[in-house]
Amino acid sequence: MFEKVCKILSEFTETKAEEMTMETLLLSDLDMDSLDTVNAVVRFEDEFNIEVPDRVIYDFRTIGDIVNYLMKKSKG
Repeated sequence: MFEKVCKILSEFTETKAEEMTMETLLLSDLDMDSLDTVNAVVRFEDEFNIEVPDRVIYDFRTIGDIVNYLMKKSKG
């Protein structure tokens, strides 16, 4: 799951997926703005066949936050 998340995020940033870690910060490390984040979430929703409520998006600070959320949703 981590690798897929990094691959998707790399589509919206200048950072290569291989350079990302669970601790990578979306805003300061990847320089993602709100539009990038929303677009990435849409890709996560399509890729993992889930819905991410808008209020949850604001809780995503690191790649680990995204991975942990997606893992919980895919189990439920």
